[in-house]
Formats: sequence, C-alpha cells, structure tokens
Amino acid sequence: MTLVDAIAALPPALLARLRARGFDPDRLAAWAATIGQDRDKRNRYAGEVLPPAAGDVVDTPAPGSPEHARFEALGREALARGEVALCVLAGGMATRMGGVVKALVEALPGTTFLDLRLAEMEALARRVGATCPLWLMTSEATEGPIRAALGRRLDKGDVATFEQFVSLRLTHEGTIFRDEHGEPSVYATGHGDLPDALRASGLLDRFIQRGGKTVWIANLDNLGATVDPAILGFHLAHGGPLTVEVVNKVGSDKGGGPIRWNGRKIIAEEMRLPLGFDPAQMPVFSTNTFLVSAQALASLDMKWTYVEVDKTVGEAKAVQFERIVNEITTALDPQFLRVPRDGAASRFLPVKDVPELERRRPEIEAALRARGILA
Repeated sequence: MTLVDAIAALPPALLARLRARGFDPDRLAAWAATIGQDRDKRNRYAGEVLPPAAGDVVDTPAPGSPEHARFEALGREALARGEVALCVLAGGMATRMGGVVKALVEALPGTTFLDLRLAEMEALARRVGATCPLWLMTSEATEGPIRAALGRRLDKGDVATFEQFVSLRLTHEGTIFRDEHGEPSVYATGHGDLPDALRASGLLDRFIQRGGKTVWIANLDNLGATVDPAILGFHLAHGGPLTVEVVNKVGSDKGGGPIRWNGRKIIAEEMRLPLGFDPAQMPVFSTNTFLVSAQALASLDMKWTYVEVDKTVGEAKAVQFERIVNEITTALDPQFLRVPRDGAASRFLPVKDVPELERRRPEIEAALRARGILA
C-alpha cells in the first residue's frame, strides 16, 4: 500500500480532524519521498553564508535619551490608536512541564503564565488608555485547556485563540508512524505555522480592517518579552516590515542568529547553517520576539522550508517535518534590535522546563514588578 493509499484509508473522523488543521496529504507524501536523501542539503542554507555585517545589529536606545523618548512617544500613540496586537506562541505538544499545558503552569506562586499575559494587557491599558488584543496560537494539545481557563474572558473580544497546524509523523521508511497503541501519531508542525494559521483564523483580516498596523509576536514562556512603547516606536520609525529582538550570547547559548545569506540579512537556526560554519560568528541570537507589519503578514507569500527532524516517541524513532517562524526573515527585510538580557529590564527570560522556571522566578518577578504588571 502506498502512503497516499494509507492516508486515504485512515478513519474519516481522523482525516476530518487533520484537514481542519491544515493537513495536506500530498505534502506529506512529498516529504516521505525525501527521507534519508540529502537531509543536510535540504535542511541547510545553500549559497554564500557569512556572519552579520557591521551595523546589522542596532542597540536599543538608552532610557532617558532623546531617541528613546521619541520612540516611546511614537509607540504610545500607536497603542492608543489600537494599532497593535500581541500574538503569543502557546502551542506545541505540552510535554516539557510534566504534561501540564505551559500556559497553565504557575510561573509565580498562584499565578500562571496565562494569568501574567492577561495582567500585562491590563497594565498596558492602564498605561496608554487603550486595549491591545491578545491572541494565543494554540495547538490540539493546548487549545482546550487554555480556552477553559479563559472562560468568559473570551466573550469580551479582547482575547482570542487559534490553532496551529498538524501533520502525521513518519517512519524512516516513509510510512505512517504509529504509536504504542497502534494509532497514527499526530504532531504540531512548528511555530512557523503562525502566518498561515493566523490568516486562516480571520483575526488578522478583521484587525487590519479596523485599523490594525502591527502584530507583536512572542513566546508564551518569555515573560520578559512584554509590549514596550519604545521598542514599538523603533519599529515604526525604521519603516520596514519586520523587527527581530536579539540578545548577546552568553556561554554555551545556542539559537537562531543573524547571518548574511547571499547578501541578505536573515535569522538562521543553527541546524540550518552550512556544515563548517561556526555559530560563534553570530554574537547575538534571536529571542523569537518579532514586530511585524500586519499588512505584510497578511500578504506574505513564501515557500517554507520544512526541516526534517528525528523524534523519539515513547521508545520508538520517528521523523517529522517542522517549519520555523524565524524563516519569515527570508521574505521580509528584517531589522535586528539588540535588547537587554540582564536585570529588571531583561527582555529574555525563557522557561523551557521546571528546573529553569525555578531558577528564573526571581528574575521574572523583578521584571514584571518594574513594568507595573505585578503590584
């Protein structure tokens, strides 16, 4: 039986569930045909790859400086006009925090990550006198619990959820991978789903129709990546479609960083760098926080690269294909803004698992108190 036939033979309810979340059988078949063939060639950038050029990374203006004041004024005005939406990446497979959906984990005692994002929106409304909508990109694993936690808050219209896409894991032979129960293994295809999934939700079009201009994208677990009027003003002042927040590397840090690819500025994940390219040549890396023109996001038309990744499911090995949101930098000209990493001004406080959360709690609390999100 071919893979196409095997997909067609899946239970109708499963097929309907998959198709409702962006599943493309032809794309899966095309991926399967490439497994084991030139993975590096497909996963890594070809052509000229160089370190970032001088001037590619710009520093955040110092608070109290005239430039900071100018940017802050620009940002406040845009926020007051309702031109900004915060889009938080809250999807994935809910496996890193003991099986609990991260949004519902207590980031601080008695207060979940989701609570703190809602508190951020309330603090921003007090600060600028306008509502900034909060959108959460969820997944099959996180949508139900997050919506249940939001409850009647969803009725107010200032908070909304939309699901990222899914596909099926494959075996290394290119057949449908089945879990220990014999069921096809469904997974979320990565935070690179955001542009397509957001457009499919209708949220972006409605936002633009009522005057929305900028979508601020951030990880749920990076509570340092709050909406900041001065950073918004920087983004609006340079006039380009995209700003990417970056921070200095420390120690053994790894992550997507700025490079020059065939002369163009982009953010490249380390797995996509050519073999032999030393990531140490990228002195900063992306925090996965982006400010992007809503119109540019709505009209984004690009051919995504889905990288081939090995995955352990239970005790078995599978293959899945994922796309990475950093790749929008290959289609939209980015500006790289270096933001603070240390102290109460830190904009990079990521939490990937329980031990990291325990270590970061004092930093998170200090940053949120300094920004008026915590009393």
